[in-house]
Amino acid sequence: MVTGGRSAASSGVVRTITRRNFLYLTGLAVTGVVATACGGDDKLPGQTPTNPTPAAPPPATGQQTPAAAPAAYREAPQLAQMVKDGKLPPVVERLPKNPVALTPVERVGKYGGTWRTALQGGADNPWLGRTVGYDYLVSWDPEFTKVIPNVAESFEGNADATLFTFKLREGHKWSDGAPFTADDITFYYEDVYLNKELTPNPGRNPFTVEKVDQYTVRVKFDKSNGLFLRQLATGNGSAWTNHPRHYLQQFHPKYNKDNLDQLIRENNAENWVKLFQLKGGSVPGTPYDARWQNTELPTLYGWRLTTPYSGGPRVALERNPYYFKVDTAGNQLPYLDRVTYDVAQDNEVLVLKAINGEIDMMDRHIATPQNKAVLADNQQKGQYHFFETIPTDAATMVIALNLTHKDPVKRQIFQSKDFRIGLSHAINRQEIIDVVYIGQGEPWQAAPRPGSPFFNERLAKQYTEYDLKKANAHLDKVLPNKDGEGFRLGPDGRRLSFVVESTTAYGLSWTDVLQLVQKRWRQVGVDMQYKNEDRSLLYTRKNANEHDAVVWDGVASRVDIFLDPRWFFPFSNESNFAEAWATWFYNPSGAGARTAPEEPPASTKQQMELYNQLQNTGDDAKQVELLKQIVEIAADQFYVMNISLRPTGYGIVKDNFKNVPEQMPNAWLYPNPAPTNPQQYFIE
Repeated sequence: MVTGGRSAASSGVVRTITRRNFLYLTGLAVTGVVATACGGDDKLPGQTPTNPTPAAPPPATGQQTPAAAPAAYREAPQLAQMVKDGKLPPVVERLPKNPVALTPVERVGKYGGTWRTALQGGADNPWLGRTVGYDYLVSWDPEFTKVIPNVAESFEGNADATLFTFKLREGHKWSDGAPFTADDITFYYEDVYLNKELTPNPGRNPFTVEKVDQYTVRVKFDKSNGLFLRQLATGNGSAWTNHPRHYLQQFHPKYNKDNLDQLIRENNAENWVKLFQLKGGSVPGTPYDARWQNTELPTLYGWRLTTPYSGGPRVALERNPYYFKVDTAGNQLPYLDRVTYDVAQDNEVLVLKAINGEIDMMDRHIATPQNKAVLADNQQKGQYHFFETIPTDAATMVIALNLTHKDPVKRQIFQSKDFRIGLSHAINRQEIIDVVYIGQGEPWQAAPRPGSPFFNERLAKQYTEYDLKKANAHLDKVLPNKDGEGFRLGPDGRRLSFVVESTTAYGLSWTDVLQLVQKRWRQVGVDMQYKNEDRSLLYTRKNANEHDAVVWDGVASRVDIFLDPRWFFPFSNESNFAEAWATWFYNPSGAGARTAPEEPPASTKQQMELYNQLQNTGDDAKQVELLKQIVEIAADQFYVMNISLRPTGYGIVKDNFKNVPEQMPNAWLYPNPAPTNPQQYFIE
């Protein structure tokens, strides 16, 4: 069971749909975690802080300790002046009765200053969420091993993972001073989640939310939801704590029938649903996320929006005077007055800003292997240094042939394990590592990292040897005949030619890798073409099952593996190797799906049944054992192939920018640096 403050809890699950909004579209728009310790070779942030405060040394970096006595609470000078001027109530009245007390990574900080960072283009919402948008009912601990209380003061779950109780913090307030209570949670559930116009595709496991009292809610599922708490700790957990009833009810027909039409016209909205989304009822992760567009939307985050992300050159936020966290000395957080984001159009501009000392802390987009040398050479000029990011993702580039291809000939060939083994042996992984990845990494399949509880050496290393003789032997079993140019012929007598689609949306070097893969595959008679395209086009094609093959990453290794086992079996439409099998699993009726469901083979159905068992238990040890069985079958099936093990990453931080850990986990479902509590960063 998971310990949640003063209580124990288990966890639950929802199936993914897209990388950005998978939790919402297929489940509950929630996130959370079970405590599964992930020891091993990868070093994580230490648990003993340097330069501790004069108070007793805290138990763990970035974690919670009992809050200081109310008499000891202090605040930023600007807020103190506003209190003096009668514009704000005293700090003790702005904080909840039991605020979160964060232990600074290095030491108690100083108030003031601006965190300067950047966004790439007009759709970089994830970096906003990773930096200033991570305060949900629960959160990951900084070491990414378990879920801990956050907005919720405590939580508990029953043994069969059907009932979860959350106690909120008495006196907690929104950024405009209005109380945050159980009514905000029930408003989200009753008026947003259950409203079919706002949420047309709710999760497959129905649940109810009951208000016990002003600060207590119960969530009850029809069936066991063993990953529920893990889901609550990931990105879309924000839905439960981002719907201020007192503000949003004016845009809802249930509460404002008289003036709604006028508000629709004034805001140029098509209907009330669009109006509600514009004002704050949008689902985080979708193209329009009102958290970053509507400056009037009250928030629980440490900073509140002042300049929206709406086409301008900069986004800005300022300190939330009602933020619910303090440090161990009783100082209300955050330390920093503001956070600003310059909007750049490409990575080169971001790198130049870093070199010129215009970025205080960042890893997204700029921290590529190719950029590290130039960033290292200019550390003195930019007055910054590196911090390490320890990836949970094990893969640099997963090649996924479409095993459920609409073309029966390609389907037959791609489903041949011998064909996939032959292609894998024909990849010169060490060449790619040396040329593209600057010598970092080692040959590796789509398998969990060393040190992971789910590490499977057979899956990790099988068929990674570059051996053209072995490659030809396996390929000859499937496609023995060749044309006059030496390319292999399919069973229909025509040359087999297929396209691998990729994108440069994240500044990755997939096109460079595919050039080298193409060269080697042609040596064994396989005519592969590659195409780089916009991410949206790639997703449109593969979600409709129209692709030959695509490349992506995302092989989870820590607790995130429970929520995103996409490469180990057809779990969601992120399982690019078998969209039709995945639809059969998460949407067997096919209602609204871009790809029609198709029953998978017996071994794949066995994995799906194991995952269903995993969802139906709150027993951590049993969940771990079931996941290991799924990974073992993945080794038998060899669905996809990967290039190499992702090396340790990095980010840059200015020399005077403090309380940033020297190391932190790096994962999509661990939205780093957010769980390290940026509210305690400060400028010296």
